[in-house]
Amino acid sequence: MNITETIVQALSSLKANKLRSFLTLLALVIGVFSVIVSTTAVAVLDSYFKDTMSIMGSDVITITKTPAVQMGRLDKNIRNRKNVSFDAALELEDRMQLAKGMSPLETFDITKIVYGEHETDPSVRVVGSNQNYLINNAFELGDGRNFSEDDIQYGRNVVILGKDVQNDLFQNEYPLGKSIRIAGRPYTIIGLLDAKGQIFGQSFDELVIIPYTTALSVYGGFNRNIAVQVRAPEISLVEQAVEEITGIMRVIRKVIPGEENDFEISTNESLSGTFDTFTGALYTAGFAIGFITLLGAGIGVMNIMLVSVSERTREIGVRKAVGATRKAIVNQFLMEAIFICQIGGVLGMIFGIGAGNVVAILIDTPPVIPIWSVAGGFFGMFIVGLVFGVYPAFKAAKLDPIESLRYE
Repeated sequence: MNITETIVQALSSLKANKLRSFLTLLALVIGVFSVIVSTTAVAVLDSYFKDTMSIMGSDVITITKTPAVQMGRLDKNIRNRKNVSFDAALELEDRMQLAKGMSPLETFDITKIVYGEHETDPSVRVVGSNQNYLINNAFELGDGRNFSEDDIQYGRNVVILGKDVQNDLFQNEYPLGKSIRIAGRPYTIIGLLDAKGQIFGQSFDELVIIPYTTALSVYGGFNRNIAVQVRAPEISLVEQAVEEITGIMRVIRKVIPGEENDFEISTNESLSGTFDTFTGALYTAGFAIGFITLLGAGIGVMNIMLVSVSERTREIGVRKAVGATRKAIVNQFLMEAIFICQIGGVLGMIFGIGAGNVVAILIDTPPVIPIWSVAGGFFGMFIVGLVFGVYPAFKAAKLDPIESLRYE
């Protein structure tokens, strides 16, 4: 029996009992769907994370009070750590030999920005930092200038605008040199940033940057908890820079030798490792759920094939009577089982890829088709059909032709 005849026979078997066939296919579809939807969604997040990391400096090191990536409730010892303050940031800058380019990373306010009769939404971040902030966070100046040492030292009322703020306030004018108001105070625009994009719906461009000294005089809080960024001289020296910063921070924060650090240091590589661990757990959970579901679906396939053997006993007897071998009967029923599994697999993959890419729509990133997962789906359904189709196929092959012809 050739492939075409086998497919026709398999379709006829499915049509013979539509409800039973539907329930069996539904179980197969759900099993494959649960695997593909999880792997697709995680692949979307993984691709998005890597794209985001690619626009951040690979040589940037960030010092924080708590872990940069947090899952679950923080331990009490971590929550009770003392703040990483501006004092600590300035002392770190003075002591560093290898690392360079210290910049505070702190959002002092989230508010609206006003220019004349125009204003933004009240969701613009007011970041206080210094001249190293742009390079540490991979921002590009489209026009104007960066902060100068004097801007920082004297706490001048100057500001650099993100692209979203430019678009909201200055549709018919050029922003450089104009005065805007932040929390009622005037600031002169000295720089304009190019667009950078967004992550998880949070725009990198909906911000304004002012000198941190200016921000402290307006908002206060010299001892507030902040993040601090520094750069290694080159990517190959990141580990040495991390070691230097760790030693300096332990001295600044008076950590006793032998005690654990009471601060966190993260790099692109460490964040990627943490994210890989997280996505690995999601992949494992998805495969575990899919395996359990497919196990049940496989039992359903065995059931429908056993019923098919009983219903086609006379047909098997006729085929044997005209010379069909046991191998031919086994191959026929195995191919039917595999064909049924592949139908369920294809439907499950189509729905799974579609549902998984809903995440891509929500976070505004290109859709992803996990080729390795799709290939694994085809192979997996082949194995399910093979494993759960073996017993019915051999049962059909062992039927006695004489008894089969008498079967009513």
